Amino acid sequence: MGIKDFIIPAIDLQDGKAVRLYKGEKNSAKVYSEDPVLTAKSWEKKGAKYLHIVDLDGAFEGKPKNYKIVEKIVNSISIPVEFGGGLRNFEAVETMFKLGVDRVVIGSLAYQNEREFMKIVEKFPNKVVLGIDAKDGKVAIKGWVEKTEYTPLEFAKKYQKYNIWGYLYTDINRDGALTGVNIETTKKLAENLEKPVIASGGVSSLEDIKALYQLKDYGIYGVVVGKALYEKKIDFENL
Repeated sequence: MGIKDFIIPAIDLQDGKAVRLYKGEKNSAKVYSEDPVLTAKSWEKKGAKYLHIVDLDGAFEGKPKNYKIVEKIVNSISIPVEFGGGLRNFEAVETMFKLGVDRVVIGSLAYQNEREFMKIVEKFPNKVVLGIDAKDGKVAIKGWVEKTEYTPLEFAKKYQKYNIWGYLYTDINRDGALTGVNIETTKKLAENLEKPVIASGGVSSLEDIKALYQLKDYGIYGVVVGKALYEKKIDFENL
C-alpha cells in the first residue's frame, strides 16, 4: 500500500452539504461543498481508493438523516464507502448496507447497548468498525457530547475477540483543528490490538501522514483526512 492509498478522504454531511466541524462542535460547521455527490466523484477521480462518510445530523440526533445523499454517492462512484453517524440500532445499520455501503462505523451503540451491537456484528461479520472517539483520554459518545469512563484501549479491548473489522480512533480535541494527529495514542492502540486501526483527527500536513505511514507495520491501516484536504494542506491529486 502506497501513501496515497493510506489516505481516506472524509465527507461530513450536515444539512445536505459537505462540511467540517471544529473539534466536533455542532455549530462550528464550515461548508466546503453544496453538492457532496460531486465531492465524492472528485475524490474518486483524484485517486482515492476508499471514502469515509459521516452523517453529522445523524450523530447528533441519534439516527441517520442523510440516507438519500449517501445512496446517491454510493451509486455515483465505484470505490467503497465507509459510513458512520447515528447508527444506534440494527435496522439503521441494515438500511445502510442495503444502500450499498461497504463498512459501518459504530461507537455509541457499542457502549450503550452491547447486545444490539453484537447482533449487528454477527449479522455483518468483518463489516463493522468500532468507532473510538476520545476526548481528554476518555471515550465520548452521542455525537461526542457525553464522556464515558473508558480509555480508548479499554473500550477497544472489549470487542477485540469478536468479528469486527477493526477500529477508527479519533482524537476529538484535534479534529478539524489542523493541530497534528495523535500518533502516540494511535500507535499504542495498534500495538495492543489484533485488528487494524484507522487514525483520524488533527491531520495538518503530509508530514503527519508520513509519520503514521511509517507505523503501518504495527497495524495502522490508514488515516481519515478531512480539513487538511479541503484546505489544500495536502496535494492529494499529485501524491
